[in-house]
Amino acid sequence: MLVFVKEPVPGRVKTRLGRDVGMVSAAMWFRHQSCAQIRSLSADPRWETWIAVSPDRSGLESRVWPTGVRRWPQGRGDLGDRMARAVDQFPPGPLIIIGGDIPELSRDHIWSGFQALGQADVAIGPAADGGFWLIGFLRSPRRRSARLFEGVRWSSRHARADTEASLKGLRVTHLAVLHDVDTAADLPKPIP
Repeated sequence: MLVFVKEPVPGRVKTRLGRDVGMVSAAMWFRHQSCAQIRSLSADPRWETWIAVSPDRSGLESRVWPTGVRRWPQGRGDLGDRMARAVDQFPPGPLIIIGGDIPELSRDHIWSGFQALGQADVAIGPAADGGFWLIGFLRSPRRRSARLFEGVRWSSRHARADTEASLKGLRVTHLAVLHDVDTAADLPKPIP
């Protein structure tokens, strides 16, 4: 399982949330939320948890993220380029990709993603805003990601539909709808 995170630098992470609550508050919220999520998920023995960090160098060297969890540099490109690279570079077998901004997320949600890959090539956890909180792939050495995420309008209500359009020929299944945090209205409780 791979958790995509950015270094929690004000003005560089959760900028839409930052417009509502301030960039420092948004970065602090993301730091605490994602670290708690990573700690919880990495404690589960059913999978190995990795952190996909950005920017690469500072993310690999950062003291922000929980210790004992392996890190992988996301590299360049948009979110689709970086996720497709993960699908290509990780060993064959199931791969779940999530973000660090999903307060409702539990270990059971992740496990349901892995279980869904027993009957499908791709599992998607829809987000209420039209995006997705999880995407999982049942990968094999022969399945490459060259056209994955092509034409996706990221950070829009079209992100999930565009992603699914890029998955032609693959069996897709859907998980429970959860909420990620993009704006203050998405927060489970206000930031003090």
